[in-house]
Amino acid sequence: MTAISPRARDGVTPAPRPEARFLRAARGLAADTTPVWFMRQAGRALPEYRAIREKATLIEITRDAALCAEVTLQPVRRLGVDAAILFADITTPFTGMGVDFDIVEGRGPVLARPVRTMADVEALRTFDPEASVAPLLDAISIIRRESPVPLIGFAGAPFTLACYLVEGGPSREFSNTKRLMHEAPDTWAALLDRLVETTVAYLRAQVAAGAEAIQVFDSWVGGLSPLDYERRLLPWMRRLFAGLAELDVPKTHFGVGTGGILDLQAAAGGDVIGLDWRIRLAEGRRIVGDRAVQGNLDPVLLLGPWEGVEETARWILDQNGGRPGHIFNLGHGVLPATNPDHLSRLVDLVHRQGATL
Repeated sequence: MTAISPRARDGVTPAPRPEARFLRAARGLAADTTPVWFMRQAGRALPEYRAIREKATLIEITRDAALCAEVTLQPVRRLGVDAAILFADITTPFTGMGVDFDIVEGRGPVLARPVRTMADVEALRTFDPEASVAPLLDAISIIRRESPVPLIGFAGAPFTLACYLVEGGPSREFSNTKRLMHEAPDTWAALLDRLVETTVAYLRAQVAAGAEAIQVFDSWVGGLSPLDYERRLLPWMRRLFAGLAELDVPKTHFGVGTGGILDLQAAAGGDVIGLDWRIRLAEGRRIVGDRAVQGNLDPVLLLGPWEGVEETARWILDQNGGRPGHIFNLGHGVLPATNPDHLSRLVDLVHRQGATL
């Protein structure tokens, strides 16, 4: 593979901005204050996004470059966050793999036919970013040109994607996935091979289009035991990050409910390790060593009174104690009922307190 340099799809190379506080923190460097952004900040809680959703579905937005760029930039304008996150779904690459699915309101991605046999895996198409997600790549170019803050590209991690493919939709127990993992290890390995290949190609294309950082979302990996992670996932996660190693952008590795496997997750790779709210930030930093960390306010707190948000945010910042390499975020995504004013106040609080530590 040859090294990838970010280049806008209109042929103009965007100016690098390594001094942006988000990028400095992601590289473990000191910044003027603690940077903050929110997972799922683009959409859900914002009234301007809801107005767009009255006319377009999530999938339609991702297939319209201008609309996708607009939704991505909405929280940057309203909230004053230090990074934009590309508006898409982790299942977006499925269409390019030949998977028939829909995103059902209130439920999430639902597949017409789950992937559970070797024949199913072999029927998956090789993912071609240009053929499959060209409007999304065009949106990245627009955002890079218009955003005052760095843009984060992202993808789902192989295990989480496999859960959707094997279960056929959202699940709590992932029983079909775990059964496949143990009963048909060759099929499981072949599926992970294909998903690693897809994810690497997808993220490399995003960086080539202008993304200044990337995040790998392993939303369901907390359902694995340490033994299963080590033997049946870790080799593929290492291969994934090895495939991204030459990209000169920070790489965040995020999971939910991962306190019991955080050391393994850090061993898999990533410049920044995401922490959810189930672990103290100080303890997370101890486990992952010299990595930068991201997190970790419980998103449910934003549904309650401001006093609870403020107390916990200050507690998290105090735990970090001004140490370089902390990006403030939620422990998972913004919930739809969140008051946007709480998000704006939280950004201001983090910036104020982060500058004094």
